[in-house]
Amino acid sequence: MARLLQAPPKFHPSEWHIANKMQCARTESQKSRSERMIAESQRLLDEIEKTTQKTQSDVNKKIERRQEDVKFWKQELDNKLEQIVHETEVLLTFKTRLERSLESCKEPLVIVQKCLLNRQRRAGIDLVHDEVEQELVKEAEVIQGVIALLGRTLEQTNEQIRLNRSAKYNLEMDLKDKFTALMIDDYCASLTNNTPDIRYADNAVKIEGNFVSPEDWLDFSNINVEKADKQRNNSLALRALIDGILSQTANDMRKQCEMVNLAFTNRLKEVKDAKHKLEMLLAMVVDETASQEENIAALKKAIVDKEGPVKVAQTRLEARNHRPNMELCYDTVQYGLISEVEEITKSIQRLKDTLAEAETELKSLSRRQLSLEEEIQVKENTLYIDEVLCMQMRESVYINNF
Repeated sequence: MARLLQAPPKFHPSEWHIANKMQCARTESQKSRSERMIAESQRLLDEIEKTTQKTQSDVNKKIERRQEDVKFWKQELDNKLEQIVHETEVLLTFKTRLERSLESCKEPLVIVQKCLLNRQRRAGIDLVHDEVEQELVKEAEVIQGVIALLGRTLEQTNEQIRLNRSAKYNLEMDLKDKFTALMIDDYCASLTNNTPDIRYADNAVKIEGNFVSPEDWLDFSNINVEKADKQRNNSLALRALIDGILSQTANDMRKQCEMVNLAFTNRLKEVKDAKHKLEMLLAMVVDETASQEENIAALKKAIVDKEGPVKVAQTRLEARNHRPNMELCYDTVQYGLISEVEEITKSIQRLKDTLAEAETELKSLSRRQLSLEEEIQVKENTLYIDEVLCMQMRESVYINNF
């Protein structure tokens, strides 16, 4: 206990002075290190501030350049979108023209088929594969060819419209993304160090797997623009082709229609001329029939008229055959009476033979008259079919330029 209460040891004055000096040296050294640290920290603060400001300024400039790039491509996409939309609208009008032209082919085809069907009702020799039928068959082939060509062109137009709309969709999606990206970059450009809603974002500094390179970004929009240009150029070429097809098909159909109408006109003239000639022949046969009937009547009358003379001669012969004895002489009277009977008999026979021939000729004339009348009926039937049924129906055919 006495040991615990013992006073602490005393230091020598020299030790006290040395300790004070050491405290001063240590303090001065610490102060110097602290001052150097402060100076170095200040330099570091200034350097980092300048670096940060420079980096932030560089980033701001890059954002501005990026905004300009996005705006440039957005304007390009806008222009291409406007062009492809306009071109698609124009191509839709060409599609309508094709559809109207295709629809307008139906009536002429029905009419030409009806004409061919009606002309099958021609009778006799008039059921001929004439120029009219040849031109009608050719017209049907022309119209069917036009329908097939217009149908293929319409399918091609529908496909081109689909491709145009596909290009339009790609442009719209790209524009939508550009608009969103521009809004985000505009927001980023508006941020400052004093903006209230800035915050720390965990895992912000990372490159996701779906990031693309600037080259890929540029190529993507460039490909969309090139595709739109390609489809627009294809659409322009297709419109020129459609114009040519519509004009050429209308001209072909109109030309063939005129050829058919001309063939009908010529054929009608031929049939009317033939009918007129047949009517003249019929009139001649009717006249000849009347003359032949008069001739037959005259022959019959002549035969009847010969009955009196032959009866007289035969009665005389019969009476003279009763002369008595030597008076029953073969004299000149007897000879003359016999000759007269023979002559009259021969004359009657000749008249009868001539009458038979005349009656045969009359029958031939009757058959000829019937044949001519039937042939005239055939021609009238043909004229009715061609002039009334066909030509009047063809008057409704009008080839439009759509």
